[in-house]
Order: sequence, then C-alpha cells, then structure tokens
Amino acid sequence: MADPRGKRDNGLTYRDAGVDIDAGNALVEAIKPLAASTARPGADGTLGGFGGLFDLKAAGFSDPVLVAANDGVGTKLKIAIETGHHATVGIDLVAMCVNDLIVQGAEPLFFLDYFATGKLEPDTAQTVIAGIAEGCRQAGCALIGGETAEMPGMYSDDDYDLAGFAVGATERGTLLPRDDLQASDVLIALASSGPHSNGYSLVRRLVAMSEVGWLDPAPFAPKTTLGQALLEPTRIYARPILKAIRETGAIKALAHITGGGLIENLPRVLPANLTAHIDLAAIALPDVFRWLQTAGGIAERELLTTFNCGVGMVIVAAADKADELSAILQAEGEATSVIGALEPREDRAPVYYSNELGSRP
Repeated sequence: MADPRGKRDNGLTYRDAGVDIDAGNALVEAIKPLAASTARPGADGTLGGFGGLFDLKAAGFSDPVLVAANDGVGTKLKIAIETGHHATVGIDLVAMCVNDLIVQGAEPLFFLDYFATGKLEPDTAQTVIAGIAEGCRQAGCALIGGETAEMPGMYSDDDYDLAGFAVGATERGTLLPRDDLQASDVLIALASSGPHSNGYSLVRRLVAMSEVGWLDPAPFAPKTTLGQALLEPTRIYARPILKAIRETGAIKALAHITGGGLIENLPRVLPANLTAHIDLAAIALPDVFRWLQTAGGIAERELLTTFNCGVGMVIVAAADKADELSAILQAEGEATSVIGALEPREDRAPVYYSNELGSRP
C-alpha cells in the first residue's frame, strides 16, 4: 500500500538509476585470473586493492627513471561495437601506450585500464579485458588494476570507451633519443599491421559512403569481413625492440608512427639541425591503405598525415648497424626495411620525401 504522503514503499536504489554494483563486482572476480596471467617480476597480478603495487627492485632495477604514457583506442571502438567483435581492441589499448614507452628506451612494467559504459554487459567487458591482458602478455607488463565505470545517460547502453595507462622504466643514462644523432644515420622502418588505432574517423566516413558493409568481404582482404579486417590489432613492438637495444646498443632514437604519420612523429626525436629524408618508394604500402586511398580519393599527403601507411615504428641508427639490427628484429618476427636517412637540415622541412608512395610492389 502506498504511503499517504506520496512516498514509495521502497526507496530508490542505485540499480534503479541504471548502475548494477553486483554486476561490477562479478566482473572483477571474473577478470582476476586474466590479471594473474600477466604476472611478472615486480608484480603479482592480483586485483582488488585501492591501488596497484609494483616493486622496482624485484624487477631488477638499481637506479631507474620512470616513464609513463596514456592513450585510448579512438573511434575504432565503434567498429567493434557495431560488429560485436570485442576481442582485439584491448590489445590496441595496450599497444598505443607501451609503444610510446619503448621509444624512450623504457621497459613496460605495468598497466591499468579504464572501461566506461552506459550499461555494463559483463560478457562484453570480460572479452575486452581479456584482450587487454593479452596485450600485456605480449608487452611483458603486468595488469595491476583498472576501473570499470557504468554511467547511464553519459553513454548509450551499447557504447563503451577505453583508456589505458602504462608505466615503464629504464636505468638512468639510457633514455632515448640519444644525443649523438648525425647526418648519414639511417631510418629503419618496422612494418605496421594496418591502420593501428589512428585515422578511424576517416575510415568510418569512407565506409559509410561506400557500398561495402562491415559484414561484407573486405575489398583488400576478401577472405575476411571488412569489419574484422579493420579491427586488426595494433602491433606491439616492445619485446623485439628491447632485445635489439640490449643486444646491440645501436639504437639512437625511435619514433612511434601514430596520428600525424611520419611527417609529425619523426621530428619529435630529431635535433633541430637534422632532417629526415624518406624514400617513399622504399615503403611497402599495405593493401588496406591502397584501398582507402582509391576508394576515398585521398591525396598522398593526406594519407601520409592521417595514417602510418605501413610503418608502425622507425629506428634511427648508424648505417653500419642497420644489418645487425634488422637481423635481430626479423628473427623476432618483425618486417624491416631501410626507408631513408638523416641529412643536414639547412632550409628544408624536418621531414621531406622523394618518389611516390605505393610504387614499391
């Protein structure tokens, strides 16, 4: 019977407002084994405290400098949401963070994620976090914590967003870039796995204008659907590059090629007196970029400033070290190619090109 003063017999609950605490707690229990699978020296991979712990001494550091990075996956998430394929975006999240650590010579140590959604769907969240754990295993870092936020009214029920936070370390005096970069140093490209996690607003706009749907065969990879092909996860370069750094000491600088492409990311590691001359004919342009360029009528410079165009990471090293570095990286599964060299800056731009993109078979 209703209260005569107009009050309800039972007061409002958080669940009435759209937030299910029990579902959140159940998710934490479900993902504890995923976090435990990422354990490494310095972290035991457990969840549940107010903060994650990491022991730098147990990880083998004596005089460490910490390096931190955070990032997201961007509108690539919309493809995952619209296709229902959530297994790989967690790898993207880790990759975008740890690849920014390795360019400074830092070993990725631990990772935390932030998962925000309108309505918590435990199966979807667990699948996403399983991808995060896989990314952490690939990078050699521990998943030591995170946050799940259910925010009805902020996001629609099916939408979610991701942010990641990674911390790495290197011994004092070993940070990159080094101060001995010089003209004649070569630029060694490590191949990307596709667009990685950049340029997807343009990708989605192009797909919306085309006659190809997410579930149709991809024009550039007909054995898979367009959605799955465009969800190919960002490549994680941490382990191979750390191996090359430690075995050779020959890497002078590294640039992670993300939004802005080679034009904007290479100058971030170059001194003001040097320019990077890139031979576009030396870059093997993957089929996905050829399709995007043709289907969207995208000009070459627009392509180069929006996407990585097949180059996920660039190494700067002395010319006589290129073969040794390439051999180590190729043995670790990386595809490498020398795409240019450093030259005196003079009156040129920080990065300049010769030849045409996509002319290499």
